[in-house]
Amino acid sequence: MNPCDNKKRGFWAGRVKSFTYAWAGIKALFRLEHNAQFHLGAAVLVIIAGFLFNISGAEWTAVILCIGGMFMAEGFNTAIEELADYACRGEKHPAIGKVKDVAAGAVMMMAVGSMAVGLVIFLPKIIDLLR
Repeated sequence: MNPCDNKKRGFWAGRVKSFTYAWAGIKALFRLEHNAQFHLGAAVLVIIAGFLFNISGAEWTAVILCIGGMFMAEGFNTAIEELADYACRGEKHPAIGKVKDVAAGAVMMMAVGSMAVGLVIFLPKIIDLLR
């Protein structure tokens, strides 16, 4: 079934289809996007560090929100880039370039914010460990 069609389905069948499409999008993001793969690797390292440093529940909440936000930002950026590239069909257009730049900038802002949260949580623990 084409994900673009709007045929009515039963409630549960529609929910299953929605999850199927979402899972396909998640797999495509991590299979095809190098930045998403990098962020996945960073997330794994941060989770390992969280267990090693025994971070608090509040710190875990911040880490989980940053990881989720980072993946969400990468997903939105990828979707915007794909749509923009499809719309332009290889032609350069200043407005499309601006849209893609803003989307990429949003990912960078999330990354910088996540790094700041990581520093606030882990830097004191690393300093204590080195003393």
